[in-house]
Amino acid sequence: MATKINKLLLLILLSVLSIAGFASSEAHNVQEEDLDQVSVFKPGEMIMHHIADSHEWHFFSTESFHGTIPLPIIVYSAGKGLSVFSSSKFAHHGVYNGYKLHHERIFAVDAAGNEDTSVKIYDLSITKNVASLMISAILLIAVFTAVAKGYVKNKGKAPSGVQSFFEPIVGYVRDEIAVKMIGPKYERFMPYLLTVFFFIWFNNLLGLMPGGANLTGNITVTLVLAGITFIITTINGNGYYWKHVLWTPGVPLPLRIIILPIEIIGLITKPFSLMIRLFANITAGHIIILSFIGLIFIFKSLFLVAPLSVAFGLFMTFLELFVALIQAFVFTLLTAMYFGSAVEEHAHDDYDHGH
Repeated sequence: MATKINKLLLLILLSVLSIAGFASSEAHNVQEEDLDQVSVFKPGEMIMHHIADSHEWHFFSTESFHGTIPLPIIVYSAGKGLSVFSSSKFAHHGVYNGYKLHHERIFAVDAAGNEDTSVKIYDLSITKNVASLMISAILLIAVFTAVAKGYVKNKGKAPSGVQSFFEPIVGYVRDEIAVKMIGPKYERFMPYLLTVFFFIWFNNLLGLMPGGANLTGNITVTLVLAGITFIITTINGNGYYWKHVLWTPGVPLPLRIIILPIEIIGLITKPFSLMIRLFANITAGHIIILSFIGLIFIFKSLFLVAPLSVAFGLFMTFLELFVALIQAFVFTLLTAMYFGSAVEEHAHDDYDHGH
């Protein structure tokens, strides 16, 4: 009982630290306008600053210290070739070595400091999302290497340690998602299903940590995941699958011609829905939490508004912990359904006979 209470207290502490990190960061990074020497808080800019990608990893700020980790800037242009330097070089003036960073966009500048549109820039920098992706990949490899060693060590015995936590989850993905949605051919898709499930789940949780990156709330990342699902589905589609997509059996010829473009559009909308669902749900959660924190700065009330904002923010953080798992489950479930429809086998096709 004491162990469960300690875990709950630790979870609450991490949630409070996460909310406090947002608040303390914003206290020193609010966007201001000089209107009769009154600072104007812009909640929209604050929220976009926190959920967008960045060329530095910002954790918190105080009057005397900025908890920021500079990240590598890697840019290529035809005139200068490849340039590699730290993002801290942009800290003071935003211009370094003929390049300028403005609103997280790098472009070449001329001698006067104006944008030089004639120079084509290729930004290959390690941004916050890229760094978070690398960290999550290392974490996944480390965790499941330990799980694999546990299987070897505890062969014929009850699982222990990390293996005991993840084995039921792996079994659930296999039995309740892969087997039920795909059928006898589920085994070939298990590596991808497990990878996408744990990748999304881990990164959803990392995004809720203080200073965490909004990786799964980046539409580029969800686009790649949905694209891989589409490619695997397309490659593994059997004759029965493509026959129903390209020339629907049992339907009169005029209707087949009408249905064909609809079916082709359906092939695209499936991965599109996967991409939007994950991106929208994760981003919306972050926006809601930040909106509650923003109320403190909008009303400028420490004792009246702050307790309510923190309480609602804490509630949303706990809800986001649940959503993090649900979104990983939903993405994996729908992916398995698409795979199942692509490899579904039928002994005979009676639709052409009007049955």
